[in-house]
Amino acid sequence: MNTDIENLFKDKVLGHPAGLFVLFFTEMWERFSFYGMRILLVLFLTAPLISNNPGWEWPREHALALIGTYASLLYLTPIIGGWIADKITGYRMAVVLGCLIMTLGHASMALETTMSFYLGLALLVIGTGFFKPNITSIISEMYKGKESKKDGAYTIFYMGVNAGAFFGMMLCGYLAENYGWSWGFGLAGIFMMLGMLQFWLAKNLFGSIGAKPSKKYEVELPQNINEENPAEQEDAKINEKLNPFTMFDKILIVLASVGGLLYLFNDPLEKIEGTNLLPFEVGGLSGSNFIILCALVLFLILLVTRIARYIPVVRDRIIAVSIFGLFTVFFFAFFEQSLGSMTLFARDYTNRELIGNSAMIFKIVDALLTTVPLIIITWVLFLLSKKTFSRIGLSNVVLAIAFIGVWVLVIFRLADKFSQEGNQIDATWFGILNSFFIITLAPLFSKWWESKYNPSAAMKYGLGLILLGLGFAILSYGASDIPSGAKTASVSMVFLILAYLLHTMGELCLSPVGLSYLSKLVPARMIGFMFGVWYLAIAVGQKAAGTMGGMIDKISEQYSLGTFFLIFTLIPIGVGVLSILLNPVLKKLMHGVR
Repeated sequence: MNTDIENLFKDKVLGHPAGLFVLFFTEMWERFSFYGMRILLVLFLTAPLISNNPGWEWPREHALALIGTYASLLYLTPIIGGWIADKITGYRMAVVLGCLIMTLGHASMALETTMSFYLGLALLVIGTGFFKPNITSIISEMYKGKESKKDGAYTIFYMGVNAGAFFGMMLCGYLAENYGWSWGFGLAGIFMMLGMLQFWLAKNLFGSIGAKPSKKYEVELPQNINEENPAEQEDAKINEKLNPFTMFDKILIVLASVGGLLYLFNDPLEKIEGTNLLPFEVGGLSGSNFIILCALVLFLILLVTRIARYIPVVRDRIIAVSIFGLFTVFFFAFFEQSLGSMTLFARDYTNRELIGNSAMIFKIVDALLTTVPLIIITWVLFLLSKKTFSRIGLSNVVLAIAFIGVWVLVIFRLADKFSQEGNQIDATWFGILNSFFIITLAPLFSKWWESKYNPSAAMKYGLGLILLGLGFAILSYGASDIPSGAKTASVSMVFLILAYLLHTMGELCLSPVGLSYLSKLVPARMIGFMFGVWYLAIAVGQKAAGTMGGMIDKISEQYSLGTFFLIFTLIPIGVGVLSILLNPVLKKLMHGVR
């Protein structure tokens, strides 16, 4: 394995092995297809049946119930996909399988029939389960013994994530809104297939890295700043050996999982199809709500009983991680409104018409936003080809075809926009703002975290949640003049742009914290379980986002749209303040880990 790693580092691009950029582009095309399709979901499902671009005209509550379940499952299947890759397929084969299944999913959605739509979503959930955890595992394996370069590698990889999301939402959204939904869904599938081919054809570059299942599951843990004394280390080892998963633990895991999945599937089925998998009531609670409460209680019993079996220091640290997990649920429940209520706000309540000088200025800015990043990434492709064409020429050719396709679409889109006298901004365009702000602001936040003013984990969480709430405060103010029950309005787009800016700043405060602290605080014996818990927290947040976003019509009719966003303002700010107030307690529970 060391030989393969050394061979990878012989051919470098921008100081990193060429293989990293193969993974960069694979992730870029996967995110292109994922975000390109995702931004279309709520618009397609709620678009009128009789219009220039007919959709399915679902009630918003129904659409967001389905999207919430879909988004939630996307964070649950990687737990299984990672295990399968580790035990059976290996990381590289799992990535290829994931790409292939997702390609079929996008193709199925492009048919726009009810059966093919649901089948497509199911295939995307399964494919993501194989892809998501395993492409990052390949990077981890590539950099064994090269840990000093790993932070830079993940930074480059993260740029691929955001570049893919940026171009996917822009181009799939443009085709879907202007030429038909199947064009957007189909384009996502084409680039998913090209991403799979370029990765598969580059397999010789990696040698045996990621090719075989690990015989032993290894977890990399950043070394804690405060090293425990030898006696405490020995106690921890003994405690870990004496804390295997018991039969009681396994029963709780199965029951909680079944209860949670029943709720996830029953919620959209009951609302959309009128089919109730849980047709009973208990103490005034519907069967669905009763089951999810039972699942939550069982999961808490599992977590508490398992934590209680560790020594005090380890137990305290896991309690701290669990508290951060709870804050993560709140963050994603509100942040992921970008998938639902904020996209609806962009389409139905935002003035997207520009005329005269404003239209021309926007067209120029839009052209620069699109072409400058694409020029930079094309240059990276050129550098990669120079280094690797003799070894993986076909992979480079497929990658070049994909880039030619993007350039053709970008030029076509810009020519279309400049040919128009005015300019109507696509509703999906606002979705790219998150990726744009991440790319531009990430270096500033990175420098902040590396400075002496680097705040604690609890302060970062608090700041992230407060910024999230402030973004909704701006939307609430912008929507304050919209009358109750209004289905359309013409609010300035400035409010939505500022909201995305603040939300992205909140994400940058919070996203680097969670998994990093989990890896530092959790003992190796329990880290697989706690990573599962972390994904579960995000999954719960995703489902909560769909459920709460689905209340947009009910609240805006009874009160106002401004009130709807005011609720989304007060809760994150309140939880953020609580995180800051708990800072001393959490620091104590972390026992010196920074």
